[in-house]
Amino acid sequence: MNDTIPLIGLVEYPITVDPGVWIFDDRKVDLLTYFEEERTEINELEEYTKKVSAHWSREIQEGAAFPPTLKTEKKFEKQKILNGTFGIPLKPFIENTNPKEEASKLLITTKDQEFTFSLEESKTFILAFSKEGKPLNEDGPIHILFKDGSNRNDPIKNVQRFTVL
Repeated sequence: MNDTIPLIGLVEYPITVDPGVWIFDDRKVDLLTYFEEERTEINELEEYTKKVSAHWSREIQEGAAFPPTLKTEKKFEKQKILNGTFGIPLKPFIENTNPKEEASKLLITTKDQEFTFSLEESKTFILAFSKEGKPLNEDGPIHILFKDGSNRNDPIKNVQRFTVL
């Protein structure tokens, strides 16, 4: 089994995605809680500005203070990574290929069959790459989950290639 997956087709920049390195990616999501959480679209710049402003105000009033549990938090994060079940959104990978104007669909080729979705719909997919701290070696390297989690018990498995059409 090949652990990297090409994303090719009507794109300016064909890329190869490597699920083996996603465990270190800040875009990863915890699949045990992802589908239960309520998500709203947020303006990242606005959120960042609010957080920085609040932090700056606190430092001016109270002085700089480091959390006493920083070491404990790092240990907990390491445990979570070693035992977690994670996925990553497909959207940034599609956008990084810079699809051509005429591109409208994504063909997902698996070991046994092919699936076709609109390019916009496929940007909502989550690529599961880890279960309980282990890579998806048996029927992976990734499983494709729909945004609403409707196929959590029966994801698209054995993905070999993505082709933008």
